[in-house]
Amino acid sequence: MLYHKKDLSVRNLEPEDAKLLVKWLSDPVVLEYYEGRDRPHDLAMVQEHFYEDTPEGMIRAIVRYGSEDIGYVQFYPIDDDERAEYGYTDSAGSIYGMDQFIGEPRLWNKGIGSLLVRETVIFLLEKRVDKIVMDPQCWNHRALRVYEKNGFVRKKLLPEHEWHEGEYKDCWLIEYCGT
Repeated sequence: MLYHKKDLSVRNLEPEDAKLLVKWLSDPVVLEYYEGRDRPHDLAMVQEHFYEDTPEGMIRAIVRYGSEDIGYVQFYPIDDDERAEYGYTDSAGSIYGMDQFIGEPRLWNKGIGSLLVRETVIFLLEKRVDKIVMDPQCWNHRALRVYEKNGFVRKKLLPEHEWHEGEYKDCWLIEYCGT
């Protein structure tokens, strides 16, 4: 187990979790916010995207709430290209990116995503990470509210940053500064 708080626990992704990822990432309700409804994942896509060619230092994990696996989180040191793109070339210290989703829509709007973000931030700060960044799409107001509620601030608009459902979408670079 990577970390645990109340009913929430986060553990490393295992090979047998591929079926969970297929379930979540073939649900159009989930895909509307993560990957896009035009990109339903089958087992081959999950294997390629989540199990093969994992960047150095990336942690991929399953989120558990109570006795049920409910979502996914990943965090990783951003590389030099991302530092340049985000404007961190002159920043010393470790900067991590973070992505997550709750794969069970019936559990949305219950504070679980907020708890996940908060506990992941605490975990990363304990690992001596200096900054944590994410790049949510601008239209995803619910996610932005969760992130801002947990201390992230909008740093930079990223125009046409992410391909989603047939077009490039604007994103916000958001940052949590642990120092």
